Amino acid sequence: MDNVLGTLKGLIRDVTEVGIYLLALGVVAGVLFGTGADAGGAFYGDVVKNITGLVSSLGGQGLTGLLSLAVILYLFKR
Repeated sequence: MDNVLGTLKGLIRDVTEVGIYLLALGVVAGVLFGTGADAGGAFYGDVVKNITGLVSSLGGQGLTGLLSLAVILYLFKR
């Protein structure tokens, strides 16, 4: 049973890591090429705008947003 849980944890960790790399790639592509459809923005979207919106919404929630951000950061550092 422990082997199955260890394998599942490893898989989740690997998928999360790939997601973070894709997010970073989206930010770099958005900065370099812009977000217009002619610049390939239809492929990677407006990642920077989405991240800014997320941070803004967390910041606008006061203490609840701060606690949510702390939990998210804790989960990523584990």
